[in-house]
Amino acid sequence: MTVRIVTDSACDLTDDEVASYGIEIVPLSIRFGDEELIDREQLSITEFYDRMATSEHLPQTAAPSPGQFDQAFRRALDGGADQVVCVNLSRKVSATMEAAEAGARDIDGDIRVLDSGSVTCGLGTIVLAAAQAASDGASADEITAVVADLSARTRVYAVLDTLENLKKGGRIGNAKALLGSMLSIKPLLDFSSGEVEEAGKQRTRKKALEWLRSTVTDNADNIDRLAIAHAMADDIDAFVAQVAADTGRNDIRVDVVGPVVASHGGPGLVGVGMVLKA
Repeated sequence: MTVRIVTDSACDLTDDEVASYGIEIVPLSIRFGDEELIDREQLSITEFYDRMATSEHLPQTAAPSPGQFDQAFRRALDGGADQVVCVNLSRKVSATMEAAEAGARDIDGDIRVLDSGSVTCGLGTIVLAAAQAASDGASADEITAVVADLSARTRVYAVLDTLENLKKGGRIGNAKALLGSMLSIKPLLDFSSGEVEEAGKQRTRKKALEWLRSTVTDNADNIDRLAIAHAMADDIDAFVAQVAADTGRNDIRVDVVGPVVASHGGPGLVGVGMVLKA
């Protein structure tokens, strides 16, 4: 039984991670004003951050079409897969799940479309676990169980430098109370429910990162997997080193936040994705 894993470009996995497991990524699109570019295909991470720094328009995102998922699923089946498991970013913040479900409807094959309830390094961690299970010979039923289990145990927290992108992108969720003082605070966000929730606020970035670090270290004995993601943050090396020292871990995945999430989170974002022990 061969199972192929499909996901979307909000997973923020590296090209090497994707290639090593044969994961297929269906890309979202990024818009700067009237110009629309396909994530990872027409727009690299470096190009995206350069554009975000110089463009008069804040970037916006658009979900893939059902046809993009249809083609990805057919490629997987035509390439020898018996089953396909598609793990996507949270349904609560994107129409990507609906597009994947629509793309699977007209295909005569065993395709599972799953909501990770997460995004960026949280989604990426779940996708990698699914791909590892597939590589080990697990069936679609078994991989579906793995994804459900990890989704329930995944916690994602983030520190933003600004709420401007999140506000204009319409993904403010339940963190609206932060808007009144957004120019004078560093927002703390909890994405563990699959949507943006306020987790607090700090007056300085230093204090905000201290909160994020303590969120990890307070759970250090209960963390199964740990990942850190950042939107080209200048202080990321020091943050990662401190978290590694505090937790005694040498297996922390560190990824750059791609255009999908950075369009809404803005430059300087730092996030952690923790899978708690069962």
